[in-house]
Amino acid sequence: MTRQAPHPERQSRPLYRADQVRELDRRTIAGGIEGFALMQRAAAAAWQSLKARWPEVRSLSVLCGGGNNGGDGHVLAALAATEGLAVQRILLKPLDELSGDARRAADMATAAGVKAAPWRSDLVLEGEVIVDALLGTGLGGEVRGEAREAVETINASGRPVLAIDIPSGLHADTGAVLGVAVRASRTVTFIGDKLGLHTGAAPTRVGEVDFRALGVDAEAEADLVPAARLLDAGMIPAWLPPRARSAHKGDFGHALVLGGAPGFGGAALLAAEACARLGAGKVSLATAPEHVTASLVRRPEVMVHGIRGAGDLAGLAGRADVLVVGPGLGQGSWGQGVLQAALATDRPLVVDADALNLLASRFSGQRREDWVLTPHPGEAARLLGLSAGEVEADRPAAALALQRRYGGVVVLKGAGSLVAGHDGLAVCPYGNPGMASGGMGDALSGILGALVAQGLPLEPAVRLGVLVHALAADMAARQGGERGLLAGDLASCARILVNPTMGEDDAAATR
Repeated sequence: MTRQAPHPERQSRPLYRADQVRELDRRTIAGGIEGFALMQRAAAAAWQSLKARWPEVRSLSVLCGGGNNGGDGHVLAALAATEGLAVQRILLKPLDELSGDARRAADMATAAGVKAAPWRSDLVLEGEVIVDALLGTGLGGEVRGEAREAVETINASGRPVLAIDIPSGLHADTGAVLGVAVRASRTVTFIGDKLGLHTGAAPTRVGEVDFRALGVDAEAEADLVPAARLLDAGMIPAWLPPRARSAHKGDFGHALVLGGAPGFGGAALLAAEACARLGAGKVSLATAPEHVTASLVRRPEVMVHGIRGAGDLAGLAGRADVLVVGPGLGQGSWGQGVLQAALATDRPLVVDADALNLLASRFSGQRREDWVLTPHPGEAARLLGLSAGEVEADRPAAALALQRRYGGVVVLKGAGSLVAGHDGLAVCPYGNPGMASGGMGDALSGILGALVAQGLPLEPAVRLGVLVHALAADMAARQGGERGLLAGDLASCARILVNPTMGEDDAAATR
């Protein structure tokens, strides 16, 4: 029976598109807060964020563009000067060309005694910390001209950088780099957190994200539906409370992993082991006969079946609550037959790896509401008939397009993995570069299969699984470092995470 529970992910941070945040800004001003007062509030929040991150700083270089983002920079420069810091203020737009709140902000900095210098390509950045107030969230095209020179100079400086609202050159909706983008150490963002700060190239550009609402309750605006939700570790205990003392294995479902074509047995075994560690009551593995012995030696708790083709699956799939199909499947006749048998069942499916490639090449036109597709950008491109570059240029759009075309729930893997379902988008802010190694997707498939087997509704199960997978990788990296992190390291860490009474320190004490 599918378990019903509250929806803790709805309490996670909402993420918005740039146009939605501009509308929130407009409504806030229309509600009685003067635009310049809101700018001062943002600059004060940025200044507090900078001091919290670099409390000993004595000098700043503040690069100001021509819009409101630049205005925030001017006000911050004034605040820093008032507190005795040496401030180098660099203008990408002359003072006499500024207007409105940006001009008022620039005049405030001048009145505070902050000198202003126009941008020059040979200019030396003198501050211990650099403040990027160049371009803001309104950027739609590639960074060019003096702005590009300024971004490149910031990145070449080797100094820590505070980006105001968004690193200049990063697309606020997609996380794509528009030609060049600032590499910030910290990004302080206002009013509504932006989707583009958490996916695509963002993890290499934003540093720490410090969200400041500035007193604006974005979720009070019911008509402004968030573009996405940021997954949060608080989801785990909300969906996975301690088990009843009277529980038995029949309460927690039966997952069947289908994969491991001749010569490719490892991937399916990784998926099956992760599935078992995440708490499925029973885990079966259907794989090529030559892999049975190795599978039993590695993980005897998994019930292993050697199958020569789809005909050997008769009755086996019907006894499972969920099928995980794809790890090590191959695209030959063995894999095609196994996938065809899986698609013929009425069981929920987790579809990964070569099963996705076969969907694109030989089983096109399929659509189900009870499956999970887990493509990386290359697989997503094949499923959509695009290039991988086009997928990465707008990851949120690609994830939503996949969900519309194929139904169910879609996980677009990568930095800032996205989950697209009927409840919209969710973004995972966890994970690390150590995950760039073979088998990580197989471990994710097993985790997802285990959570679906245990009766969680499909979309929350997928959000939770993506979250646990990334957090487990972060835990494993803390224990042994990112380089050399293996997919097999995740299962034991994930087990700790899905046991709400077992903290990381408690688990370490038992080893």
